[in-house]
Amino acid sequence: MVNVGVIGYGYWGPNLVRNFDQMSGSNLVACCDLNPDNLKKVKALYPKVDVTTEVDDILKNPAIDAVIIATSAITHFDLAKQALESGKHVMVEKPLTLASKTSRQLIDIADKAGCILMVGHLLEYHPAVDYIKGLIDDGSLGDVHYLYTQRLNLGQVRKDENALWSLAPHDISIMFYLLGGEEPVEVSARGESYITDGVEDVVFCNVAFKDRVMANIHVSWLDPHKIRKITVVGNKKMAVFDDMESSEKVRVFDKGVGSNPDYRTYGEDMTLRFGDIIIPSIKMKEPLRAECEHFIESIQSGQSPRSDGHDGLRVVKVLEAAQASLKSGGKPVRIAEG
Repeated sequence: MVNVGVIGYGYWGPNLVRNFDQMSGSNLVACCDLNPDNLKKVKALYPKVDVTTEVDDILKNPAIDAVIIATSAITHFDLAKQALESGKHVMVEKPLTLASKTSRQLIDIADKAGCILMVGHLLEYHPAVDYIKGLIDDGSLGDVHYLYTQRLNLGQVRKDENALWSLAPHDISIMFYLLGGEEPVEVSARGESYITDGVEDVVFCNVAFKDRVMANIHVSWLDPHKIRKITVVGNKKMAVFDDMESSEKVRVFDKGVGSNPDYRTYGEDMTLRFGDIIIPSIKMKEPLRAECEHFIESIQSGQSPRSDGHDGLRVVKVLEAAQASLKSGGKPVRIAEG
């Protein structure tokens, strides 16, 4: 049994608290939040859980094995650093930190402490994303040419971080998960601040990889549509994950371009192929539950989690480069190696 403490009971914290309270492998010991009203909600729902406004009550409690950090991104580094140095395993919500330098520091601290460091890249644990990952790995899609993601909505406007840092970590982490060992080399991004000066509410981001794979990320909280969609185009087949679909979340299109052996098309080197559309049956499970269970299992086994500190660092490096491109009006920015 892993004893867990949660720091932050604001927007996402309640979902984390619910899961760690319900899971058989974890024991939710305490919850910390600066807002006393939030703590009243915790106590009403989970009477046995200790509540506090003091972070040290979590970090210095020897009975707590693991700390979940669900606070604003600007606090992630300091809180995760303190927790790791206190000998606690840490799961921190995305993004890991706001700079690659501090992300690397957390990786080093976790390694030195012998603790698990995991980032809440939620959609890496979505059954539909896992399914598409399987199609790529077994060659069903062929060589991936490009992918693009859309994460749009009207609302949830933030003033402390732009749409890039708020929304794009989801899609960047999916991009890395699906493409495996593909290495990004360059990012260009353009966006605008229509609601709050200096805080981009719409961003278009392009990522170029070494092997000519391209990725495009479109994020916005100023859009008439609510869209959560990923499209992957391979040279054999194409796949679409639409998270707004209630049941048929993945469609696989047997479409592509290939050589035409038909002599009647003499002079035409290539032909379009239009095949079946497959809607697979995928056993669904709450991605957050799968993520939380993976964290507990990683602690128990000592194995590095799927979305470990290095995964978090890769995402932050792309975000950093994209932010630099935004500030330069879309100028391409090389992604730092290492």
